Amino acid sequence: MPPGGRMGGPFQRGFMTEEEKANQPKITTALLKRVFSYLTPYWKQLTLVLICIAISSAMSLYPSVLTGKILDEGIIGRNLKLLIIFIVASFGLTLMSNLIGVVEGYINTWIAQHITYDMRNQMFAHLQRMSQRFFTTNNQGDIITRMTSDISGVESVITNTFRNILSNSITLIVALIMMFQKSWVLAVLGICIIPLFVIPTRKAGKTRWKLTGEAQECNDEINGILNETMSVSGQLLVKLFGKEEQEYSRYKDANGRMIKLNIRERMAGRWFFVVLNTVTNIGPMLLYLVGGILIMKYDSNLTPGDITVMVALLGRTYMPVNNLLNIQVDWMRSMALFTRIFEYFDMPVEIENAPDAVTPESTTGEVEFKGVDFAYDPERQILKNVSFRLEAGHSIAIVGPSGSGKSTIINLIPRLYDVQKGEVLFGGIDVRKIDLTFLRKSIGVVSQETYLFNGTIRENLLYAKEDATEEEMIEACRKANIYVRFHRIAGDRPRHDGRQPRIETFGR
Repeated sequence: MPPGGRMGGPFQRGFMTEEEKANQPKITTALLKRVFSYLTPYWKQLTLVLICIAISSAMSLYPSVLTGKILDEGIIGRNLKLLIIFIVASFGLTLMSNLIGVVEGYINTWIAQHITYDMRNQMFAHLQRMSQRFFTTNNQGDIITRMTSDISGVESVITNTFRNILSNSITLIVALIMMFQKSWVLAVLGICIIPLFVIPTRKAGKTRWKLTGEAQECNDEINGILNETMSVSGQLLVKLFGKEEQEYSRYKDANGRMIKLNIRERMAGRWFFVVLNTVTNIGPMLLYLVGGILIMKYDSNLTPGDITVMVALLGRTYMPVNNLLNIQVDWMRSMALFTRIFEYFDMPVEIENAPDAVTPESTTGEVEFKGVDFAYDPERQILKNVSFRLEAGHSIAIVGPSGSGKSTIINLIPRLYDVQKGEVLFGGIDVRKIDLTFLRKSIGVVSQETYLFNGTIRENLLYAKEDATEEEMIEACRKANIYVRFHRIAGDRPRHDGRQPRIETFGR
């Protein structure tokens, strides 16, 4: 993603930011095989997409060919019947091409959605198996981004990048073949004209890319000033130290720089379109000139309709060439996206069931620590040679300053972490040898952080035991000192979505 998401357009997306250049993934055979492994289950649908793209791309070019016949055989030949036939055929081909494009778009989207569905499920299942260490050492925002934005980006890769490679390549190849069939001289001339379109496009794109990046940096600076000075605490300090004029000057300077950059960026775009419009008009004029000379001076078999067809086909080559030049950058961004996703998939599961994990028929509930050592990182030991025994039916209080390892001791019992040395026994069995599901269902933990899932109070209360009876739920609430009586208030106003407010009761 470019800075601030501002970049866009056909002459901007073909350039990479400095950060993207520095973090380009290494494209290997193993990476490509892994990427295409997600496409393999849908090879039948992909084959159909390829056929649709080929037919649609070819059919979209034929109306350009028919313009020559409309001109030569219909208008110049004064044949109304042929004129109508060619016009209807051209309209029919255009309609069929668009309808096939709709079918191809549906299948392509279907494939992309199912692949992202597969990847999301795989990622969620993998992250659910990760240890608590993973969630405490990785930024939560980054985890969410990998699950949402990165995997959602895969859809764009399939529906846009892969499709653009195929459709633009087919369109360009078919257009060039048709041009050479009409006249190799004009075809060669047309190929020589294409760089006149591409070079200014890419030069203007680089200029606007650079200016937009600088403008975004300046905009970030302005936002930083606003966040600092417009907050309650920031405004208090500005007023206490009399810095209003200084902060105004700082804001005015940054705002002025952004305005100048924005003007330069807009004008760079204007000059681009001037050059683009000039070149796109020069190309057809040159073809008409050379074609006219061939007809008038060298008695060529070319007709005015043939030259018109060549001009139309030349115009159809500009965009595919420009898009294919941008494909490399799109491809690198796509591979970087897959690399980020695979980084998470490749993270080892630290806590998992032992191959010979046991599920005891019953347990005493006794907990024992034997010479336990534990550290979150090698440089700071949390627990060293900790040993104690807690018998069933007894209570024990663990007292100590913040950071001394009290919560760590609790977390080691249900294997949120594994000890580095020693043993944690539950019912006389090392917790690393007990089935994880059984172990964690046998242990009740009340964390010091209060957390509620998005749902009703009842749903949260039943989270650990969905089949609990009303009496069990009430008793649990009483023990937790959260039991209250709810009363429905008559005349409650409807919610914003039109539904009546719902208050669940679980009391007498």
